[in-house]
Amino acid sequence: MDKIRSNKLALFLFLFPAALLFTGIIILPIIMSAIYSFQDWDGMTQAKFIGIGNYKELFTSESAGYLRTVGNAFLLAVLSVFIQLPISLGLALRIARGIKGEKFFMTVFFVPVLLSTVVIGQLWLKIYNPNYGILNIALKNLGLESWCHTWLGEQKTALLSVFVPQLWQYVGYHMLLMYAGIKNISPDVIEAAKIDGASDWQISTRIIIPLLKPVLKICVIFAVTGSLKAFDMIYVLTKGGPDHASEVPSTLMVSKIFLENRYGLGSAIAVTIIFLCFFFAVLIKKCIRTEED
Repeated sequence: MDKIRSNKLALFLFLFPAALLFTGIIILPIIMSAIYSFQDWDGMTQAKFIGIGNYKELFTSESAGYLRTVGNAFLLAVLSVFIQLPISLGLALRIARGIKGEKFFMTVFFVPVLLSTVVIGQLWLKIYNPNYGILNIALKNLGLESWCHTWLGEQKTALLSVFVPQLWQYVGYHMLLMYAGIKNISPDVIEAAKIDGASDWQISTRIIIPLLKPVLKICVIFAVTGSLKAFDMIYVLTKGGPDHASEVPSTLMVSKIFLENRYGLGSAIAVTIIFLCFFFAVLIKKCIRTEED
């Protein structure tokens, strides 16, 4: 291994394919988007350089609706951190105790992660259907007809209705990460706490969760950045409607580029999404300090 590391030609040959692929798929599109974001371009005619005009329109024009979409994305991020992650943590703590059928439950909760988001979106479209959807039928059978809604067709319920399938799909993903982190904790530490008379609650809150902080930090970063760049589930369920109630930056970007042919403005939205994801990833990493940091 040391011999390979000392051979710069070998290192170059090993790293070049991956570096070339990374540059072509990630770096170059980001650079091109940054360039287009300073232009007024419809994708066909000659592009016109307009400086920060697209960014100015995003943050000052109400017709662009960008700030509203960022607010929706932030709301999804807050819900993910304070609802989805605690559920994942609770499930991971419970399953990691060695309950009967541990592997079965791990598989069941992780199955939604393996399914296509489009398939899950179509499933929840049927669940939310106001006429034959199982949700409204269940509410009617329970005598709660006043609670029935056109869940994806009303402004007050659309965004939260979109969040529920996302929670259902990815709660198993975060649970698996936390479960692996819990299993990586030395059993001797937990056994010593039990000998000292610690309850399960005390073991979870004072031993496991503090030792799980590096994994929790990663989960928070994934939850926040995933909400900021959310697209597929929202597009399948509502396409950002009704009346932009569930619009997020990614759906607005697609609308501007492919429906209005405003490639410059759409590229500006893409750049802001990238910036927000990097900014909050760094911020979360700074706020949640671990021993490794």
